[in-house]
Amino acid sequence: MEDSIERLDAMIQRGAQRLTGHQRRLFQAEVALELCGGSARRTERRFGWGGETVELGLHELRTGVRCLENFSARRRPPLEEQRPRLAQDLRDLVEPRTHADPELKSERRYTNLSAREVLARLQSEKGYAASDLPGERTIRKMLNRLGYRLKRIQKAKPLKKTPQTNAIFANVQGVRQEAAADPETLEISMDTKAKVQEGDYCRGGKNPDGVGRHAAEGLGS
Repeated sequence: MEDSIERLDAMIQRGAQRLTGHQRRLFQAEVALELCGGSARRTERRFGWGGETVELGLHELRTGVRCLENFSARRRPPLEEQRPRLAQDLRDLVEPRTHADPELKSERRYTNLSAREVLARLQSEKGYAASDLPGERTIRKMLNRLGYRLKRIQKAKPLKKTPQTNAIFANVQGVRQEAAADPETLEISMDTKAKVQEGDYCRGGKNPDGVGRHAAEGLGS
C-alpha cells in the first residue's frame, strides 16, 4: 500500500514538472485540496513543492484571479550593478583613452585598452588585488555593457611627397611671374582646399526655384 502511494506521489510530481507558471500553481493547489486538506505546509512536506507557491495557487484557485509572473526579477544582476565601485573605476581608467564613433552613427565609444590591460591598471592604479577581480572575459563583457569597444587608434600617416611636386610649384611660380608682368592679365586667388559642389552636382542637380541645372543659366551651365 505504501509503495503504491509513493508511486502515485512520484507520478503527481512528474505531472507538475510538465506544467509551468499559472497552470502549475493551479495543479498544485488542486492536489493540496484533494490530498493534503488544503494545507500548503503539508503539501510542501509531501511533494517538495514550495509552500509559498502552493499558497499562491490556492489563492488563485479560490479567487479566480491570476497573478502575473515577474520573470525579470529572477535574473542575476550584472557585475556592474553588484559592484558599482568597480564599474566607476573602469570608467575612470578607460574614458581618457576613448574616442567616439567617427561617423557619429551610434553612441558607442572605442578605446585602445584591452581587457588584459584594464585588469593590470586596476591593480597598479586602483589598488585592487588579483583575487578581488574577475577574469579577463568578464571584464571584456563588462566593458561592452558599459558601451566601450576595443579598437586600436591608428595614427594619421603623413602624405608622401610626389616626385612631381617641385616641378608643379616651379610651373605655378613661372605662370604667376608671367601674369604679374602682363598688364592685361587679372590674377585671381582661389582656396581649393574645401570641396564645394556647384553647377550640375549641387543639390542633386536642382535649383532652389525648382528649375533643373541643365535648364538654368549661370554658374555650372
